[in-house]
Amino acid sequence: MDKGRYYANMGGLPGQTELLSSKAVFTTAYAVIPRTVMTDIVTSLLPHWNETRAWIIARPMTGFSETFAQYIMEVAPGGGSERPEMNPKAQGAIFVVEGDMTITLDGKAHSLRTGSFAYLPAGASWTLKNTGSSPVKFHWVRKIFQAVDGLEHPPAIFSHEDEHQIAHMPDTKGSWGTTRFIDPADVRYDMHLNIVSLEPGGTIPFMETHVMEHGLYVLEGKAVYRLNTDWVEVEAGDFMWLRAFCPQACYAGGPGRFRYLLYKDVNRHVDLW
Repeated sequence: MDKGRYYANMGGLPGQTELLSSKAVFTTAYAVIPRTVMTDIVTSLLPHWNETRAWIIARPMTGFSETFAQYIMEVAPGGGSERPEMNPKAQGAIFVVEGDMTITLDGKAHSLRTGSFAYLPAGASWTLKNTGSSPVKFHWVRKIFQAVDGLEHPPAIFSHEDEHQIAHMPDTKGSWGTTRFIDPADVRYDMHLNIVSLEPGGTIPFMETHVMEHGLYVLEGKAVYRLNTDWVEVEAGDFMWLRAFCPQACYAGGPGRFRYLLYKDVNRHVDLW
């Protein structure tokens, strides 16, 4: 049921006969990291993780996107970590694109499979292990939690995409919608990780320009995306990284639906210096 819904074909190395040119670009407003960049030679090993490698595709950078880091994780059978998060101020959101694993949070085990989502509060005690017979691959978004005086910390969430209905945008006849794993009205949370879906011919019909930073990882399909002044063709496995106020729009030309995993920072005052 889940096969084909989420791109997970990372790794390998291009052949010596392939062209060097690609759509990889880094500008002052946005970056595009195509799937052809997610090779074996750009992975990282992480402390206290075993049988694991990571593609780090976003990190805070002064003058660019500053709120979050995003990893693509690949954990071999039996691998994982007893100390996955070393920063007690960091919260995490996880979305599984292939395989099975278990997250144990405060002593309680939670089974995750392809399409599962987890929100892990800052300071929580959790572990992760690949409980399947093949590698598990997942996105891990990390963000320093912005605590608010008088507002309780948000609880953990464990769910699956199939448990959430798509919230369609008004007057789009179902061509554009969002799957939200975190209640957008719950201001305890200062980040969201959603799935945006556009059917063939669907559009984001205006140039969104807003304070939220974005990481957009294409899970399925292809489209042309407007980033600042440029139209860029993207497909499953490509990553777009947008700083605040970067204008953006989209046209999904088909032939199949276009879906991407979307990070954004929300629900907090702007820090003033």
